[in-house]
Amino acid sequence: MVFYRSVSLLSKLRNRVVQQPSLTNSVRWLQIQTSSDLDLHSQLKELIPEQQERLKKIKSEYGKVQLGNITVDMVLGGMRGMTGLLWETSLLDPDEGIRFRGLSIPECQKVLPAAKSGGEPLPEGLLWLLLTGKVPTKEQVDALSKELRSRATIPDHVYKAIDALPVTAHPMTQFTTGVMALQVQSEFSKAYEKGIHKSKYWEPTYEDSLSLIAQVPAVAAYVYRRIYKNGERIPMDDSLDYGGNFAHMLGFDGPEMQELMRLYVTIHSDHEGGNVSAHTGHLVASALSDPYLSFAAALNGLAGPLHGLANQEVLLWIKSVVDECGENITKDQLKDYVWKTLNSGKVVPGFGHGVLRKTDPRYMCQREFALKHLPNDPLFQLVSKLYDVVPPILTELGKVKNPWPNVDAHSGVLLNYYGLTEARYYTVLFGVSRAIGICSQLIWDRALGLPLERPKSVTMEWLEAHCKKSA
Repeated sequence: MVFYRSVSLLSKLRNRVVQQPSLTNSVRWLQIQTSSDLDLHSQLKELIPEQQERLKKIKSEYGKVQLGNITVDMVLGGMRGMTGLLWETSLLDPDEGIRFRGLSIPECQKVLPAAKSGGEPLPEGLLWLLLTGKVPTKEQVDALSKELRSRATIPDHVYKAIDALPVTAHPMTQFTTGVMALQVQSEFSKAYEKGIHKSKYWEPTYEDSLSLIAQVPAVAAYVYRRIYKNGERIPMDDSLDYGGNFAHMLGFDGPEMQELMRLYVTIHSDHEGGNVSAHTGHLVASALSDPYLSFAAALNGLAGPLHGLANQEVLLWIKSVVDECGENITKDQLKDYVWKTLNSGKVVPGFGHGVLRKTDPRYMCQREFALKHLPNDPLFQLVSKLYDVVPPILTELGKVKNPWPNVDAHSGVLLNYYGLTEARYYTVLFGVSRAIGICSQLIWDRALGLPLERPKSVTMEWLEAHCKKSA
C-alpha cells in the first residue's frame, strides 16, 4: 500500500524512504521528512494544487461509478454501512481499526516524534501527519508546538462567558460555551464578509483551525479548574508540548500523566468521518460556517451518551461494580453483575462499536500503557477481567455484532489512576483531542472545494410505496 503519493514540486524537500512491515506483514512505505522547512502552512500551500487536480480527475473519470446499494435497513438504521463522505485524514477498517493517513496506531507510536526516547507520540506530530500525509521530523514538530503556544492566548470575554454559567453546568456545556465565545475572532468569518475568493477559503480556515486547536486545551483546563479546583487557573508552561501542557494546566505535572495525555489526545483525535462529532463538524462546515461554529456543533454531538459521553459512563459503571462487589471481585461474580446490568435493560458501557468488529486498537494501546505503568492497579485489573467476561456474554445474547471493548472501556481507569477522578469531565478531554482531526479535515474540505452536504430524505409512506412497486 502506498502511504504517501510523492509531490514532484516540493523541490526543496529531501525525503528518505523507510520500509516497515505492517501488522499484517505486508510492506508499507513511509515518507519521513528530512527537510529544514518548518512551516506547515507553506507545505500545505504546495500540496493543495496537486490534490485539487486529483479530485477533479476522480470526478471526471469515475463520477458515475456506483459504490454500493442502499437498502431500507440502511435508511432506517442510522445510515450504517452507507458510503457517502470524503474524509482524507483517516480511514476505519472493521477488522484492523483506524489508520491515520495509512498508519495504524502502533505504527504511529513507532514513527511519530516523541517528547522522550521510547515515549508516546506527540499530538503535534499527528496534526502534521493528518494535514500533509507525511511523518514530520522532531524539528518540525517542535516548530509546530511553538506556533501553537503562540496562538493559545484566550481573550478575557471567553472566561466571562463561561463564568456566566452556573458552576454546576455540565463540563461539556461550559466547554462548548467557551468555544462559541472564541468565534468572534474568526478569520474566515471576517474574510468571507470582505468577499474572499472561494479558491482562498482554505487559508483563513487554516488560521482559524490552528488557533482553535491551540486554544481548546486552555479553555478546557479553565472549565476543569473552575468546577473542581476553586477556579485557580494554572498558566501555560512555554517549555512543554501540547499534551504535556494540557496536563500541566489541568494541574497534573507528573511525567507519566503527561505521557498519558500525549497518548490520549493522539488516539482520540480522529476516527474517520461518519461518527457523530466528525460528521456534524463536516456537515455544519459545508454551509461555510467557520471552524469555531462547526467545532462547537461537533462538541454538542460528542456530548451525547451514545458518543463521547460513554467514557464517563464506563468509569461510573466500573465504580458501581466495586461499590457493590468490592475490588477483588471474581470472574463469576463479575458475570453475575454483567447479567444483572443487561437484564435491567441497560448496556455494559465501553463494549461494541458501530463499525469495528474486533477489539479497538485504541483500547489495546491503552492496555499496553497500563501494563507498563500500573499493572497492579485494582481498577485496571477489573478492566482486564471485563475483557475476558463481557464479550462471551454479549456473544451469547446474539444481539451485538461487535462484543469487544472500544476506546472508552479503558481511558477512564488510566485517568483515575493519575488523579483525574472526575468522570463527568472526561468527555471534555475527548473534545480537545477531536479538534485535531475535525479541523485537519475541515482545512482540506475548503481546499478541495467540497460542496454543501444535502442528502435526500424520505417518509415511511414513500418507503412503503417504493418497496411495493419494486416487489
